[in-house]
Amino acid sequence: MITIKAVVMAGGKGTRLRPLTCDLPKPMVPILNKPIMEYSIELLRKYGIKDIAVTMAYLPSVITDYFTTGDHWGVNLKYYIEETPLGTGGSVKNADDFLDDTFIVISGDALTDIDISKAIKFHKEKNSKATLLLKKESVPLEYGVIITDENDKIVRFLEKPSWGEVFSDTINTGIYILEPEVLDYFNKGENFDFSKDLFPRLLEDNIPMYGYVIEDYWSDVGDLKSYKDTQFDILKGKVNLSFSESQIEKGIWIGEGSTIGNAVNLKPPVYIGKNCHIDNDTSLGPFTIIGDNSEIKYKNSIKRSIIWKNTRISNNSQIKGSVICSNVALKERVNLYEDSVIGSGSELANEVVIKPNIKIWPHKKIEENTVANQNMVWGTKSSKTLFGFRDISGEINIDITPEFASKLGSSFASTIKGDDTYVVSSDDTNASRSIKNSLVSGILSTGGGIIDITEGSVAMNRFAVRHYKASGGIHVRMDDSELNKVHIEMIDSHGANIDRNTERKIENIFNREDFERCNRDRIKDIIRVRNFSSLYIRYGLDLMKDVDKIKIKNPKLIISSRSSNILNYAKKFLEDLGCDIQIDNSINKYTSVKDYLTTISSEVVNKKADIGIIFSENGENLILIDNKGTIIDKEKYMALISLIALREDNKSKLVVPYNSPRIIERIASEHNTNVIRTKSNPSDVMRKMITNNKNSQLLQYVLYFDGIWGSGKIIDFLVKRDINLSVLIEEIPDFHFVKQEIECHWKDKGRIIREVIEEHKDEDIELFEGVKINSDKGWALILPDSEKPLFNVYTEGFSEEYAKELSTVFSDKVKRLLNKK
Repeated sequence: MITIKAVVMAGGKGTRLRPLTCDLPKPMVPILNKPIMEYSIELLRKYGIKDIAVTMAYLPSVITDYFTTGDHWGVNLKYYIEETPLGTGGSVKNADDFLDDTFIVISGDALTDIDISKAIKFHKEKNSKATLLLKKESVPLEYGVIITDENDKIVRFLEKPSWGEVFSDTINTGIYILEPEVLDYFNKGENFDFSKDLFPRLLEDNIPMYGYVIEDYWSDVGDLKSYKDTQFDILKGKVNLSFSESQIEKGIWIGEGSTIGNAVNLKPPVYIGKNCHIDNDTSLGPFTIIGDNSEIKYKNSIKRSIIWKNTRISNNSQIKGSVICSNVALKERVNLYEDSVIGSGSELANEVVIKPNIKIWPHKKIEENTVANQNMVWGTKSSKTLFGFRDISGEINIDITPEFASKLGSSFASTIKGDDTYVVSSDDTNASRSIKNSLVSGILSTGGGIIDITEGSVAMNRFAVRHYKASGGIHVRMDDSELNKVHIEMIDSHGANIDRNTERKIENIFNREDFERCNRDRIKDIIRVRNFSSLYIRYGLDLMKDVDKIKIKNPKLIISSRSSNILNYAKKFLEDLGCDIQIDNSINKYTSVKDYLTTISSEVVNKKADIGIIFSENGENLILIDNKGTIIDKEKYMALISLIALREDNKSKLVVPYNSPRIIERIASEHNTNVIRTKSNPSDVMRKMITNNKNSQLLQYVLYFDGIWGSGKIIDFLVKRDINLSVLIEEIPDFHFVKQEIECHWKDKGRIIREVIEEHKDEDIELFEGVKINSDKGWALILPDSEKPLFNVYTEGFSEEYAKELSTVFSDKVKRLLNKK
């Protein structure tokens, strides 16, 4: 019986094992359904070592909650937590009050079946103060290399050498037998390492230090490959371990309470834990490990894979060479390929494909038909859909990384093609420039050419695409409200946002990584256009009909924007147009633009300005405040610019989004023209405006989608007619419009629309977009939001009372249907 004590080092984070160790310390990662550290505890107990100190740092409560006092294993555990990093030696020194005689240090995150009694006997016979257990390793680069003399005394060692420094194939296993006095070289609480600090000191002072070469099994389980190989070694019988599961035939172990269905093909070695259910026509193995309480449904094929506890795998999935952590749910027809890893608590929907070597971090949701070809570390959801309502957006260097952007650039160019010239631009931030440069790399790799107009706005990019007759464009900007959010907007050859069909093609190429690649001779130069904003401003001024009159009138404007970049361009343009400009930066004191409206309204009135203008962050939209301080809301602005467009060019039909107020039809009728309604997404509206306004200088497009030029056109219109904005606003007929947002789950959207249609099938409904219900009081439109889990409910009534009533009725209807079980 051995009476010495032991220290189990259990502070490892297991960084190279992530995502297995995202929510587990490395010692708690399971090997054949129980923590690695448990094997170390059992090994010590096997040789009579019962008093054990456990040193911890990362997620210590996970360890203490599992092992508690150690009674279950017949040992006494005492825990020591590092409040600050102490190194391997410092962590053991932290337990010096426990160490009063010879003790063994063993790793809690390595697996071994060494004969501890022989190692201790060697230590005693040599009168060693420090005995290092060594192992032969053919590729020793990741370990400490050690040379001993003919008497096994250590004479030299080097931590993690290069091949040029390798002088032995004998490595340090990290298992030591020590006398307590060797720890006196350092103070308690001091950070020091055994290999780098203590052992060199012992060698220098000629303290007896020996190496004991083991022939037994040892694996440090340092990375995902060795994590799998270690378990496969156990199944091959290379490790002297006993199994709690019953071996029903050679190489097939099945735990208590597990059931196997009909026509299940078990190809040894296969290890199935407790209380599992394997359904009919499934194939498991070879080299497959199933964790406790897991369910494998019909017709699955699982090979060379490790599945942790409490996992559910639905029908017809193929899993090859993968690791699936605890509490994961796989829906039907999922394919996981070699060396993929699915983090704990994740959900993979139907027909998801995880490409080789891809890692999904814990608690992620992968949507139906997604092909995951890059690691998913941050965020909670991965989708084959990249585009939102109008662009691709996400957190920079988390959702939108340089690697992501490069692939996106390749996918865009491979889809658009044309004459292979693309305009790129960004705002003036380094973050946007970095993403733009990555997009450029991707485009160049396909053979595409680049015109870089450097800094600008999305409206400038659209203008540049038309001006240079390019195949398309990409603009990148940071969000001025959500500081780490980046937006990537893609433009087609007409200067409109790409349509949904093109978005799908880009998404498919991106997910399949099926983009074109060219040889080096086809890589083109980047054409950089400096100060493109001056050209944009000059062309914008040319659109104005009476610049001289504007300069004489010198209208006083108060302008504001959350984007300093947009504000500077607007100021330059409007001053060149002949306006007296005052900038109000107080908008940045407010959490939302809505909260700021009262402030700028008061400023306009107090300073007797003609107009107040708030430019949106992307420079596309405006909020106007008239000379009386009246705030022009979005719907009234639509009516306003419709009125301006018709009075400037009454031959053109009005193009408006489907969710805009019907008062616009009345305005159009008064000008003897018609209204064309499009889907509400900007791409459809832009494209229809551009094709419908070829001979009218794209007036409607400018008023809707270019805030800077559009503000000039509004001022030009007012000055030409010598009227104030408030006078023009009064010419718009009264209308009553209400919008509400109702939160929902993504999965409820289709059901709610279907049930609303069913409830109103005998009424006057339209299904052009969402569902619109017409009544004698007005109309209501229920439209699922394309970017957020919510419904937009728009209502317009023949009176304010009717508009509010319709809004209440249909909002309550959506809420009722959402609550329906």
